[in-house]
Amino acid sequence: MKATNAAEDPQKQGMVRRRHFSFRINAFFFCIFVLFTVLIVKLALLQFVEGKQLSEREMQNSTRDVPIAPIRGNIYDSDGYPIASSYSVQSLFFRYGSVNNERAVEMAKRLEEVFAKYGKAGTALSAEEIVKRMDIGVDVNMNKTAVIGYSFVPRKIKSGLSQKEIAYLMENRDEFPGFEIMEESARVYDPNLIAVQLVGYVRPYSTAINQKGTYLDYYTENKEQYMQTPTEYVGFDGLEFMYQEELRGKNGMKSYPINAAQKIIGPPTVTSPEKGHNLILTIQKDIQLTTQQAIRDHLEKIRTSTNRYERAPNARSGYAVAMEVDTGNVVAMASIPDYDPTIWLGDTVPQEEYNKIRQFVNNGTIRTSYPDYPEKELANHPNSILPLGSTIKPLTILVGLSEKLITTTSKYYDTGIFYFGRGNSASIQNDNGRGYGELTPVSAIARSSNTYMSAMIGNPLALRDREKGLDVWDSYMEQFGLGVLTGSGLPNEIPGIKDYYLNVEKGTDSYQSALVRASWGQQGRYTTLQLAQYAAMLANRGKRMKPQFVREIQTYEGETLQRMEPEVLNTVNFPNAYWDVVVEGMKGVHVEGFDGFPYKLAAKTGTSNQQVANGTIVANAVFIAFAPADKPKLAVAVVIPEGGYGAWGAAPIARKIFDAYDVKYGLDGVPHPERANP
Repeated sequence: MKATNAAEDPQKQGMVRRRHFSFRINAFFFCIFVLFTVLIVKLALLQFVEGKQLSEREMQNSTRDVPIAPIRGNIYDSDGYPIASSYSVQSLFFRYGSVNNERAVEMAKRLEEVFAKYGKAGTALSAEEIVKRMDIGVDVNMNKTAVIGYSFVPRKIKSGLSQKEIAYLMENRDEFPGFEIMEESARVYDPNLIAVQLVGYVRPYSTAINQKGTYLDYYTENKEQYMQTPTEYVGFDGLEFMYQEELRGKNGMKSYPINAAQKIIGPPTVTSPEKGHNLILTIQKDIQLTTQQAIRDHLEKIRTSTNRYERAPNARSGYAVAMEVDTGNVVAMASIPDYDPTIWLGDTVPQEEYNKIRQFVNNGTIRTSYPDYPEKELANHPNSILPLGSTIKPLTILVGLSEKLITTTSKYYDTGIFYFGRGNSASIQNDNGRGYGELTPVSAIARSSNTYMSAMIGNPLALRDREKGLDVWDSYMEQFGLGVLTGSGLPNEIPGIKDYYLNVEKGTDSYQSALVRASWGQQGRYTTLQLAQYAAMLANRGKRMKPQFVREIQTYEGETLQRMEPEVLNTVNFPNAYWDVVVEGMKGVHVEGFDGFPYKLAAKTGTSNQQVANGTIVANAVFIAFAPADKPKLAVAVVIPEGGYGAWGAAPIARKIFDAYDVKYGLDGVPHPERANP
């Protein structure tokens, strides 16, 4: 019998396969065992060895950032006297969501007692008001209300805590979870009320975003930046708004470590805010205060004067601007009546208090402001935007010379009245119908002849260019800054009102009568700042200077960052002979209040007429001047609504402004303190 090969034996082959399969199964289970063993060991290590560290890491894996508003920069006069200053105060804030509403209301009631007991007089808050400021979604009676703010923004409860309040709250902090004392900036204004409407005021940002359709849209457009600190005070008007970015500084940050439940679990990390920059103004305190007081004193005088030329019983407001001829620096800008700007620093402004000042909150030297009359009577009184009256006549002569309507020696016999229009159906007169006889351009300015301006310039321009004569006139007005913005940059400034266009459009004037009346100052209404810029342009012979209010921008510590340089907005080139005519004419103008003035004055008075309610025509006093006449240093414009004759109602105020400048700086370049009033 033949032997069998083992490799071919089926039984042996099956046994081999079973042994290999068993080995693989055992190897597989061994690997699973090893993997599970490693996993269990790793879990044990995580649980018992690294668990505490990982748990702490989990609890600290995020932060909550709370911005800190910066300290606002200060505003100083040209000598460094503080007009608007910031200082640090301690304020109480509440973190929304830190406790439930029942607990929050309970703490508000407790805080009412704390504030009443430890707070400064007059600063107590009711529980109702505290809950309202907490903005938690309910009132003190647990009735639902809307949540106004963002949940992550701390709510300011009370600013300017007393030392006793701070001490109590710090000692009993466990009783007031969610409350925190933080430093913030507070604003204070000089009690002398220096250039109030120019400097402007601040209010909380949360108020700013509710102002629609104005220049304050700036804050809505930058909501993402400012909403981080909605209780921060921001500029609302004047220089406070114009230089908001420079004054503000940059936010700091307080970062709180929080856990997954959004609970704060440790002390914060603080990045300090950057303080805002300081402004050094061109305004000089003594000149400014002299200007303000001069207006107040003169208003009181002319209201009770027995002199028929001076008496102005309804004059209750006044505006003045003093501007350096070569630099454009405004050393005084007064809008009277003024008010105490601290009214805006409270959380709210009582309606009754606002009603007392609403007529003259605006800066009357650049936009509409009203006298201190009851609101129901305001329609019977002119506002701050008035016709120039005869102060336009130096420019009228320049227009006539430039357009070749007259020469420097053109003569006209003034009978006191001038007829024009079809069939001489219309006429204009000089003041009181007075005739001045033979006049030249120089004497026409000095005598303030309406008929010369009308017969020699206004009417010939209308006859030559017809309707286009208005455009010719307007082009000269704009070159001299009348009917266009001054370039000051002040918020809400108006360009004036071109009545010579408006009245023709309405049909109340023909183009001829509009030009005739415009030639002596009754067809355009402009601001006091425009008048001052125009006067300075006459003085420097054709350079329209940008009005400057800030001389330097400095760091909070006083390091100069930027120094403002004079800026010429446009230049009008006329022969010197034309300018000579204007200066000589203005030197011949007689005004009150300048007896003994140590310099030669170039001036022009104006008595602008304005029709108000019930058909009543009122006379407004207008005055421009520069000195010294032959080497001008300072230009001044004064406007007194219902002030009567400019020579009596406005000129004496200008004299005090010139004197104050002469004492401080010197109209001849050398200060004269010896000329100060005793």
